Amino acid sequence: MARKKLIAGNWKMNGLLADGVELAKGVAAEVKAMGKPECEFLVCPPFTLLTSVKKALRGAKVALGAQDAHFNTKGAHTGDISPEMLKDVGCQYVILGHSERRADHGESNELINKKAVAAHQAGLKTVICIGETLEERDSGKTIDVCSKQIMGSVPDDSTAADTVIAYEPVWAIGTGKTPTANDVEEVHAAVRKVLAKKLGKGNANKMRILYGGSVKPGNAKEFLSLPDVDGALIGGASLKVADFMAIAKNSGC
Repeated sequence: MARKKLIAGNWKMNGLLADGVELAKGVAAEVKAMGKPECEFLVCPPFTLLTSVKKALRGAKVALGAQDAHFNTKGAHTGDISPEMLKDVGCQYVILGHSERRADHGESNELINKKAVAAHQAGLKTVICIGETLEERDSGKTIDVCSKQIMGSVPDDSTAADTVIAYEPVWAIGTGKTPTANDVEEVHAAVRKVLAKKLGKGNANKMRILYGGSVKPGNAKEFLSLPDVDGALIGGASLKVADFMAIAKNSGC
């Protein structure tokens, strides 16, 4: 089943106002120049840049996303941002359950599930992240860990229209280390089977599963040509227009 690739940039905690606007304008110009790209594009800047980046992307087919959201619509939650607030400033997507959130903030599968439910109710699409640590990989637990994260983090009523899965082996994020193409395809195929068990085969066949973890122009073609890899969630390389767009073009966009 044909699934349109999604090329997503996770800027993480990077970029002041001038940097973020310049980066967004650069991506917008490149995407406009492509005419009718074969892929969809998404950038996820820090909260402080959402409004300015939205303006900088005007006229380009690039979606705006955030890097996290609370599960409440409003209230006494100092420092948090609700899905409704993200929708209000123009977001279409939100990343949830990134390994850095799981590690730095102790986020559980149950919490991520609650956030995803709230995001869907607000009309946002979710990019739900899964992935194993190096210790879990070396112990042969990769598929078991990813399966449990899917079963716990993904809401039971999720569909291919509102949910994207991003497989990011924790040990590969920002390290320059990457799994082999065979490893990636094995995990993605297993993830799709778990999604079929949880959400039904129809949804699973339509749902996009991204790969993330030291994705760069040099390895994009190999990874993104795999049968069950439907795009990339890109960290460091998304902070440079040339690298971000080279990944897209090398993957067939």
